[in-house]
Amino acid sequence: MVQFILFRIVQAVATLVVLSAAVFFGTDLTGDAALAMAPGDARPAEIEQIRRNLGLDRPAIIRYFDYLGGIFVGDFGRSYSKRLPAFDLVAERIPNTVQLAFSALLIALLIGIPLGVMSAVKRDGILDKIGKTVAILGMSMPQFWLAIILMWVFAVYLNLLPTFGKEGLDPRYFVIPAFSIAVFTMAGFMRLTRSAMLEVLDSEYIKFARMKGMSEYLVIFKHALKNAVIPVLTFGGISFAGLLNGSIVVEVIFSWPGLGQLMLEGIRTRDVPIIEATILVSGFLYVLMSTIVDIAYAYVDPRIRYG
Repeated sequence: MVQFILFRIVQAVATLVVLSAAVFFGTDLTGDAALAMAPGDARPAEIEQIRRNLGLDRPAIIRYFDYLGGIFVGDFGRSYSKRLPAFDLVAERIPNTVQLAFSALLIALLIGIPLGVMSAVKRDGILDKIGKTVAILGMSMPQFWLAIILMWVFAVYLNLLPTFGKEGLDPRYFVIPAFSIAVFTMAGFMRLTRSAMLEVLDSEYIKFARMKGMSEYLVIFKHALKNAVIPVLTFGGISFAGLLNGSIVVEVIFSWPGLGQLMLEGIRTRDVPIIEATILVSGFLYVLMSTIVDIAYAYVDPRIRYG
């Protein structure tokens, strides 16, 4: 098990190093940051001075290794526009993105799993048809479209919920953006729970439990769901990692003060340290969650670590 954990950690670090190189050289190829920061009437000498102040006059490969060394000590450089450490600006936004992703995951779990169970129990019935329709719609609707529709209905037409921003942990500000990004994951939970439950319900020990006269409630929720939920929880861990990075568009629509909104601000102002820091931190959160899920799944199922 220790060897498996070490292998996964090495994989995670290697992934993050490759991501850092892709982000650094990708942003470097998009243009000269000194030109973006200089005023329109700046002379070539002034632009060159800005370039030297930012360290952009050095070869890209040298700048990358300096940047990589800084990452390992938490130094992502200083924001060009705000003149503050980029990591500090990102750290301020991480809790907001995590809160939104966790709220969306909670909504997806509370709706998707029960709907999947009912669809499996009432196979080919009206509940099953409703569940499959909800799943298809959930996996088909774009987040931004659903977010705009929900905003128009509940915030503009019914005037029940706020349209943008966030005030502490007021649940009213979470409802629309969290539901907007939860729908796709909710559909995934529903489909996976349904397929897992159908497989378990056809197994011999479930048939034996029914033959013994055990109530249907105990058969479904004590025996069937208990064994069907393992792949669902694994999907939940991966989904949470995806929700952390998949909320960028929704954050922009609702002016949610998270990583997505900060990334957009960095792109608008050509603030390279902010762009790089937000992408790398988002990537780190995804890799971290994926690694934790892999290790947890290997602990539950020894075949994974010996396979």
